[in-house]
Amino acid sequence: MKVVRIVVLALLICVSCKEGPKKKYKPASLGAINTLAVVMDNDLWEGAVGDKVREHFAAPVLGLTWDEPLFNLEQMPPSVFTGTTRHRRAVLYINRDSISGAQVQTDLYATPQKVGVIKAPSDSVLISTIDTYAHQVIAAIREMELEEAQQRFFRSLSKETVLEEKFGISLRLPSLYMVGKQEENFVWIDREIQKGSMNIIAYEMPADSFQSDSTFIRDIVSMRDSIGKKYIPGPDIPDRITYMGTEKAFAPYVFPAEIGGKKGVEVRGIWEVVNYPMAGPFLTYIINDSINNRRLVLEGFTFAPSTNKRDYMFELEAILKTVKFK
Repeated sequence: MKVVRIVVLALLICVSCKEGPKKKYKPASLGAINTLAVVMDNDLWEGAVGDKVREHFAAPVLGLTWDEPLFNLEQMPPSVFTGTTRHRRAVLYINRDSISGAQVQTDLYATPQKVGVIKAPSDSVLISTIDTYAHQVIAAIREMELEEAQQRFFRSLSKETVLEEKFGISLRLPSLYMVGKQEENFVWIDREIQKGSMNIIAYEMPADSFQSDSTFIRDIVSMRDSIGKKYIPGPDIPDRITYMGTEKAFAPYVFPAEIGGKKGVEVRGIWEVVNYPMAGPFLTYIINDSINNRRLVLEGFTFAPSTNKRDYMFELEAILKTVKFK
């Protein structure tokens, strides 16, 4: 009997060795979307280094009707950064150190989590290091925040199939969004918010659209205006034709993009209602879908008078970036 016990014990030891060390548990991270915990000494925060942090991490978001910061910054000294405070999802850690450098660490204290660390021996070197690496830290945090928002959509997804039926695509669309209008080459989906609405539209353009680089932005504006005039009317005003167009005083921002595994462009700007005082931000993706011989256009825009719109547009961006082609 003693021999049998020894054999069983030996087998258990071997099995546990093969399994290897257990993965260390990390708690779920905390924090509102687009809120960044900035861990740095108070004297740094109140001086030129803090100004440089705000210059990059609280820079105005492009394409909004008024200035809103990229992240809400919540500064705290390192002595406070303990316990559950370390579970913040987005963290920027800056301090003086004998060596200079920057890195982004993933799931250091919680999950999901990104911790941007920037160190340097003096304030002047800290400032130059922030200038050099801020865009990398911002990109990593924004990607995480978009994924976090997309994960939250799973709590209640829409079962609407109109986008698949008309355009052969799917979006991870929260159930609060409802189909408001559908035509042969146009779908309008929206949700009500406290002071207005958040909107998504989809339509196709010919594959040979936008052939000239010299007129590219003008052609985008012309496309948006023609679609708005045809499908998106404004308020019913006597003796006026009102519809959603593109704000003429501000040229839209255009960037290369990859979305749904396909190349395209991202366009950010301001929409307006022609012949009526109403405006708001829009985000458009024009996707090169050569397999289907078309340019697919997905756009999100917000109507929310006298209200901050950054987080609304961030949600729309997160939705549009879930596009999948069937």
